[in-house]
Amino acid sequence: MLQLVYYEYIMKEITLFNFSIPTFIYAPVVYFLWVSVLLLTKKAVFDRIHALASRTRSQLDDILLDALNFPLTLLIFVSGMFILEKIMPSILSESELSKYAVVALKTTTIVAIIIFMDKLLGNLIKTYSKKVDILKTSGGVARGFVRAIVMALGLLILLDSFGVSITPLLASLGIGSLAVALALQPTLENFFSGIQIIVDKPVMVGQFIKLDSGEEGYVEKVGWRSTWVRMLPNNVVVIPNKMLVSSKVVNYYYPEKEMAVLVQVGVHYNSDLKHVEKVTCEVAKDIMKEVTGGVPGFDPFIRYHTFNAFSIDFTVILRAKEFVDNYLIKHEFIKRLHERYNKEGIVIPYPIRAINTTQEKGE
Repeated sequence: MLQLVYYEYIMKEITLFNFSIPTFIYAPVVYFLWVSVLLLTKKAVFDRIHALASRTRSQLDDILLDALNFPLTLLIFVSGMFILEKIMPSILSESELSKYAVVALKTTTIVAIIIFMDKLLGNLIKTYSKKVDILKTSGGVARGFVRAIVMALGLLILLDSFGVSITPLLASLGIGSLAVALALQPTLENFFSGIQIIVDKPVMVGQFIKLDSGEEGYVEKVGWRSTWVRMLPNNVVVIPNKMLVSSKVVNYYYPEKEMAVLVQVGVHYNSDLKHVEKVTCEVAKDIMKEVTGGVPGFDPFIRYHTFNAFSIDFTVILRAKEFVDNYLIKHEFIKRLHERYNKEGIVIPYPIRAINTTQEKGE
């Protein structure tokens, strides 16, 4: 027969089949059973939630469960101290036991929250870094920066919970931060300009851009301090983010990659302009279908625009899939158009200077 003996509502010993079992023997058993039951319950609940989360497309639920796993385990272990508080022998007074249990729970709770936030933010950065340009190349730096902030805030909260005044420490940190900010002012300007580039997205990794200074190429990397652009000769120009934000940039990939290719042509005044238009558009259509980078479904056209000094000028409008394709399209078009004009008898004039020798002699 199981008999429980209480003394001032505090369990001191148990008697099982007329055998007295001391507290220091059964207390660890009770603690072990308590923790084991909670751990098994947590595992069953987590397995069920994981099964549900695996059916969703979002990764947020998986990240949240992974971050919660270890902190909950810590809280389960420390919760057993409240059970031990009720069954420990009177080596220490009840008030001392309660104080130690509360301190242990408070400390473990703060540590568990710190670990949870650190793992949650770190996994979020790691998971979604492929979707954010600046994190593709600086994900490790971002995780280290976030971890330092979480640890610092957690330490301040922990000190404050134990009654340690953190006001002088915060004042010192404020003065130190001001000094560091003044010393790193150019770096911070580039840093916040990088954030502006990420949010506003005037340029993105992989896009072809042209700067107002003349450089053009593919955006290789958008970093914390600078943006790297790989030019067509395969050289890289590094642009401070502050300069990129304040300068004029042509983005050849916005709003789409496809772009018009304009070629300027001039023909003789004696030319049949209808025939010129027909021949030119035929050549342009062949270019669109046969040359790599052309848009086969696009119907090229021309527009006459100027009576020049020695020719009638017009613009041929073709279309390329992206900026770099325009070089090959222009190359093939000019070559084939020149050959076709020669066959059709269409003259492309060039300036001719006549010298009046009679006027020079004064005759």
